[in-house]
Amino acid sequence: MLPIWLPGYVELFGELSPEVTSALLNISPPTIDRMLKTNPHSLYKKGTEYHKTRKLFYENKYPSKTNQWDESRPGFLEADTVAHCGDSTAGMYVNTIDFVDIATGWTEQRAVWGKGETGVLEQIRHVEKTLPFPILGFDCDNGGEFLNYHLQRHFAERKQPVQFTRSRAYHKDDNAHIEQKNWTHIRQWLGYDRLENINIVPLLNSLYTKEWRLFHNFFCPSVKLISKERIGSKTIKRHDPPKTPYQRIMESPHIQNAAKISLSIQLETLNPFLLRKSMDKKMKIIFSVNNSLG
Repeated sequence: MLPIWLPGYVELFGELSPEVTSALLNISPPTIDRMLKTNPHSLYKKGTEYHKTRKLFYENKYPSKTNQWDESRPGFLEADTVAHCGDSTAGMYVNTIDFVDIATGWTEQRAVWGKGETGVLEQIRHVEKTLPFPILGFDCDNGGEFLNYHLQRHFAERKQPVQFTRSRAYHKDDNAHIEQKNWTHIRQWLGYDRLENINIVPLLNSLYTKEWRLFHNFFCPSVKLISKERIGSKTIKRHDPPKTPYQRIMESPHIQNAAKISLSIQLETLNPFLLRKSMDKKMKIIFSVNNSLG
């Protein structure tokens, strides 16, 4: 991410010397780890991860997906809910709906109060409007916020129906992509605190739909697993070079040029340092509102 972030740093703080620039662009990951070793990795207390699975009498309407979708074409999403319930699932609290596109890694997040079907569907509709590509497939867990007739009709009753599948109960590996994003894009930032003030929902959505999505999708690279080979007792994994979701979209032959041009123009107006500063400010307000409850 250093080559992506350096222009933003120069814009705010001025030019770096050639020696510093060269050192930053050539620094190795182990060296970075050593330099950051003193920083605490466990910033948040652990809580209870809430995953409620239920057997539905109409379960056969939603076939379980045990094989992976075509990962080369954008539009196949995995979705999950992250409960901001703290140590107890009792009562009402804020939930984050997390979405990730398998091919590009493009993510979207939305906050809802509780897990009502109507509120979840409303946020899914909003996510569809903001994605730079159409939804082709939607895979979720077995929670009632997803497996219901409202969402089923939303995806089925259209000119080009969306493939709607679910993971097998108690098989988190079926949703490995979104489980990873639940940690990197939500838990590492918001922790495990209980968010039980309904006023936090619009504040979180203001953060998610503005700075949050721009920061993660334009400036946070990730790697994709290319191959996995078991040699003796070791498993050798090979990954592609780190790329941001934006970069993967620009490389995709399945994305329309108009969408690529629009994203490129938007990128020119963004600075990761300013986005991060605004994110920290909004998160401070969110936790302040939450702590003032009572």
